[in-house]
Amino acid sequence: MTAFQNLFKAGGIVMWPLLLFSVLAVALIIERIRFWVEITGKQNRVVQEVLKLYRLDNVVGALDHLQKNADLPIARIFLAALELEEPTPEEFRLALESEAQAEIPILKRFQNIFDTIIGLAPLLGLLGTVLGLITSFASLDIGDVGGTKTAGVTDGISEALVSTASGLIVAIFTLFFANSFRGLYQRQIAWIQEYGGQLELLYRRRYERKDKF
Repeated sequence: MTAFQNLFKAGGIVMWPLLLFSVLAVALIIERIRFWVEITGKQNRVVQEVLKLYRLDNVVGALDHLQKNADLPIARIFLAALELEEPTPEEFRLALESEAQAEIPILKRFQNIFDTIIGLAPLLGLLGTVLGLITSFASLDIGDVGGTKTAGVTDGISEALVSTASGLIVAIFTLFFANSFRGLYQRQIAWIQEYGGQLELLYRRRYERKDKF
């Protein structure tokens, strides 16, 4: 702990916003991990069961299953279409697409904050470098090499190096998880389109059969 405190002190004033960024990033990363684990662990089973019920013309059972799992984005998307009263195939498709668009901000939640941290953390590290170099040059006295003012030069160099490394570490750490969440989001959108298309096809077939009788 003492080593960390010494390192933190050596980094200068920019270490405080970098510490804030790192704590914020960790908290949001934990929230996103929990979100994606919950989704990926449940949704495939739920959707398969709903499609199976719908193929058997058990619309009530499908709706009940979706309502029990309304915490899942895909369940809310399906409900938006299935709860319509006798929609045309076009209205059914529009309901799916509209609700899917409404779910995008939930799936991309905190992405802007991650991007901000990734962009600002290295800049803060660079600011710390500049401040450290200013301290070094201010303490430099050509006629006092090896004398009492050498400590000021050393402190300035330490501030420059520690702040730069800290800014890069925060940015790289956040970037890794932000890109992972972005990949999960893209796969989720593709997955929603795939199963939404299957539900739409089933509804069209059901609608066409109804028109024949």
